[in-house]
Amino acid sequence: MEDQVKIKLPRLISDGMVLQRNSQVKIWGWAPAAENITVRFMDKAYRTTAGLEGEWQIILPTENKGGPLDMVIDAGEGAESITIHNILLGDVWVCSGQSNMEMKMQSVKDTYPEEITREGNDAIRQFLIPVRFDFEKTHTDYEAGDWVSAGPQSILNFAAVGYFFAIKLYEVYHVPIGIINASLGGAPAESYLSEEALSQYPDYLEANKKFKDRNYMESVLKENETTAAEWFRKTNQDDIGMADGGKSFFDTDYDASDWSYIKVPSYWEEEGVGKFNGAVWFRKEIEIGSGLLGNPMKLILGNVVDEDTVYINGIKAGTLPMQYIPRKYNLPEGLLKEGKNIIVVRVVNLSGKGGFYKGKPYQLEIGSQVIDLCGEWQYKIGVKREPMPTPVFVMWQPSGLYNGMIAPMLPYAVKGALWYQGETNAQHPENYERLLHTLITDWRSKWNIGEFPFLLVQLPNFSEPSCSPAASKWAQIREAQRRTLAVPGTGMAVTIDIGEWNDIHPKNKKDVGNRLALLAQKMVYGDNTIVAYGPMYQSAKREDNRIVISFSDTDGGLVTGDGNQPGHFIISGADKEFVRAQARIEGNQVIVWNDQVKDPSFVRYAWADNPEGANLYNGEGLPASPFTTE
Repeated sequence: MEDQVKIKLPRLISDGMVLQRNSQVKIWGWAPAAENITVRFMDKAYRTTAGLEGEWQIILPTENKGGPLDMVIDAGEGAESITIHNILLGDVWVCSGQSNMEMKMQSVKDTYPEEITREGNDAIRQFLIPVRFDFEKTHTDYEAGDWVSAGPQSILNFAAVGYFFAIKLYEVYHVPIGIINASLGGAPAESYLSEEALSQYPDYLEANKKFKDRNYMESVLKENETTAAEWFRKTNQDDIGMADGGKSFFDTDYDASDWSYIKVPSYWEEEGVGKFNGAVWFRKEIEIGSGLLGNPMKLILGNVVDEDTVYINGIKAGTLPMQYIPRKYNLPEGLLKEGKNIIVVRVVNLSGKGGFYKGKPYQLEIGSQVIDLCGEWQYKIGVKREPMPTPVFVMWQPSGLYNGMIAPMLPYAVKGALWYQGETNAQHPENYERLLHTLITDWRSKWNIGEFPFLLVQLPNFSEPSCSPAASKWAQIREAQRRTLAVPGTGMAVTIDIGEWNDIHPKNKKDVGNRLALLAQKMVYGDNTIVAYGPMYQSAKREDNRIVISFSDTDGGLVTGDGNQPGHFIISGADKEFVRAQARIEGNQVIVWNDQVKDPSFVRYAWADNPEGANLYNGEGLPASPFTTE
């Protein structure tokens, strides 16, 4: 009917939603001004009137876990009616941060095949927020998004950390869990702050003001695009491998007898090829025996910095544009042949070291047979270039993601938030503790539901281990995260033992989710029998030329994971010139010393990007957090 009232609901208020149980939840939307709105839920009716701008909201109480339930929203007799189906009452958790929170089950399906093949769990649901940034205004709704339950296919799109957190809580409490995933790879903390919160940071506020000018923002985006396109155009044009003497380096009859040799995996700068960016070609001949063809074939090339294009027997087999994507190319039938086969990989490096991640798999899989591709490859330089100019990442600018991804969900009642972020802010770790404090306060203020739990993930171990004490920005970020625990209602999962030295995106997301769930069980669900932390630094006192470190959370006693003496302690005098220290466990304390340091003042533990050898745990098998006594 033409006179029907048009009710509009936000995307979060939709079929399959998980409403926060035992809470006062808001149901909101838009309708013509002054229109009467009725919400019917669990045999009760709630009424309100739309305001002058058409906004309306109703606050209704929810009971304990339950469902599925329906909700009917209408605007009076004979007018439009909307029914929302399949609602569950449970606990809702916001998952936010950068790529390690954004990382989906799709990326770890080979690590956890049993999770992908299980029947699914309708009580675990996710709302995946689409990426959007805005500097001019806060948004009130999302352009897309639906509540989706965890099934054999849909689970691939779930945030891995969020899923493992949710499934662990469900297994313990059998309460439906809804996760709202609002994450973006590379995003710094300030991109998730409101403009009001930015007032404490003049530089961030100034950047926000610049990008409010749409013409300025579009000019930056255009310059990024033009600069990148010109860099690639020039690289491709000058690359002799694209057409050297009439033949390309990947042609099957190209003569590569004068090519040099290099070890794969490696970075060419470290192998003496030179310090440059641009394109380098890699070539390897392999033999395939009879009887193997006809089986499924997959070429695995670890991770490549930055862009690779693969040719097999002169035919392009695949390409990927960035280093963080594992190279797993399914090869079509007929591409490989019995006898000699030629694999050629063109690697384009934009900045930093170029080549192949060390410690990753490089192999050709044919059915159940595996051909190892590590070792000697031929190589030839295609073109040397200066680094591509670093683009301005517009979507990461201050407040952009808050306005586009956080603000629209603020009316939605939640249980708490999970936060996995910090890698990007490691460029300026001295600001991070304050930023985290600001973000937590900002979100709690805007949600206006009290000091809801905020559980964060401390950065894991990453990069090649160092043999001697050195400055570490990642260690500074971890210390900032640890100090954030002074904020009420916060918790932290320590992960320095479950990262990967050669991958900023470690695959072990199950232990991360489980450790966050331990925090929730103890802090949020009130299970005081749970051991949620490994040893946490409590205090330090000097005794002669030694420093005695006391810890909390030593359930089961202090132990070392490998049975050796505690490792990765360093000590200094007042000059802060740190040296390696000896350490031993005495009860719930660790005694730290170095006989060369007569007047010790400070101790650090696990103070490195990758603190290999940090082996202090409690009896429950949870690792001690890195710390400094400074």
